[in-house]
Amino acid sequence: MSRAVPSVAPGAEPAWWLLEAPPDEAAPALEGEAVADVAVVGGGYTGLWTALALKARDPSIDVAVLESEFCGFGPSGRNGGFLETYWPALARLHDRLGAKGALRVARASEGVVGAVRELGEDVWLRETGMLLVSASAAQDSAVEHAVEIAVQLGVGEEGVPLSGEELARRVHSPRFRRGIYFRKAGTVQPARLVRALRRKAIAAGVRVHEGTRMTRVRPGLVEVEQGRLRAAEIVVATNAWASGWRPLSRLLTAFGSYVVLTEPVPELLEEVGWTGGEAIADARLFLHYCRTTPDGRVLMGSASGPIGFGGRIGARFTEDAATVARAERGLRELLPALAGARVEHAWGGPVDVSADHLPLFGTVPGARIHFGAGYTGNGVGPSWLGGQILASLVLGADDEWASLPLVLRRVRRLPPRTVNFLGGSLVRAAMLSVEESVEAGGRPAPGARFVASLPRRLGLTVGTR
Repeated sequence: MSRAVPSVAPGAEPAWWLLEAPPDEAAPALEGEAVADVAVVGGGYTGLWTALALKARDPSIDVAVLESEFCGFGPSGRNGGFLETYWPALARLHDRLGAKGALRVARASEGVVGAVRELGEDVWLRETGMLLVSASAAQDSAVEHAVEIAVQLGVGEEGVPLSGEELARRVHSPRFRRGIYFRKAGTVQPARLVRALRRKAIAAGVRVHEGTRMTRVRPGLVEVEQGRLRAAEIVVATNAWASGWRPLSRLLTAFGSYVVLTEPVPELLEEVGWTGGEAIADARLFLHYCRTTPDGRVLMGSASGPIGFGGRIGARFTEDAATVARAERGLRELLPALAGARVEHAWGGPVDVSADHLPLFGTVPGARIHFGAGYTGNGVGPSWLGGQILASLVLGADDEWASLPLVLRRVRRLPPRTVNFLGGSLVRAAMLSVEESVEAGGRPAPGARFVASLPRRLGLTVGTR
């Protein structure tokens, strides 16, 4: 595993997205006693889309959003900005939900692009599609499987295979062997998007309270540090922080994901032919992901960060220099023509990884407390779908959203948190070692290969792809 020192240490400043996005005046904290029809805990994408969906269906509903820091403080303001529908995840959906379920979820997710357009604000939306690429022989099978499933389900147009030559016409890299193009995807500026959602929610009459940390939630009541909010319906939409909430603690694990961002290098992008703005991800278990910005910067991310212990979200998710070094190394190795691009920013954040790598939506038994979490690093687009689902659960609607197979499904539980942390850390280290050895043309150590195979032998899913 890499011990290189990154060009920029993470944690010294907020995510560049937050620095670039036009700021908003802070919303007041909740103090004392208050009442609402619906309390939404979490001011990220899922919470705000849920609030907007509720107000769109019934403008008279009194909705209050409670955010511990500021809207977009968590992953909604730090992610890579891939606006995906579920078509790029069709193979995963098929393997977990079957053919009919996969198609239902993928088709239901398409509405996010129009919904972002309808915000009417400049969130840097680029509807350029996404490329899943193979950067080593070991990754070929994942690309081939994605192609096979799209053809098998009769939607080959949603996952178009690209030969090495065809891929090079979109972006040239000596490491890219083949790929698949998903047309229904794009990129956004994440912080601009969350702030646009916040402004629209407030304009629709949603009460937003920032600096309002939840201390306890129980039926009909959300307790915060300086008061209490009574609400008949409660939605918990706290992303990775939900890994410490008892109803989800055995279904979610927090992993770290980190990115580096270069100076503007439009001339180098011209050199490699990456001028279409496509989002790109490779097929590693702990994937690399990259995209460009309108001024020609390149973001490269690595989803290989450390695993969390229970619900503790601390410095390991924002200050892990080793993962930043892997992200920077990924930039230089996957796109060697960009070797001269100076890295100017680096940051990280937690990712809520579910036990089967698909999000979970449901209602706590015996309570009107609903939840949505487990996007596994792909929440920018699917959080819109989550908002529609959660609004239906709040309203008790028996509709197309509440009946999706992502809702109330059985998921294999994770081991107890100490076992999950220690075992997950060991397996993560082994998997990284095996992948790095294979990509370097070497032969993985037998011990690392055996440990890396344990999740498959036990029927568990590890990694972020």
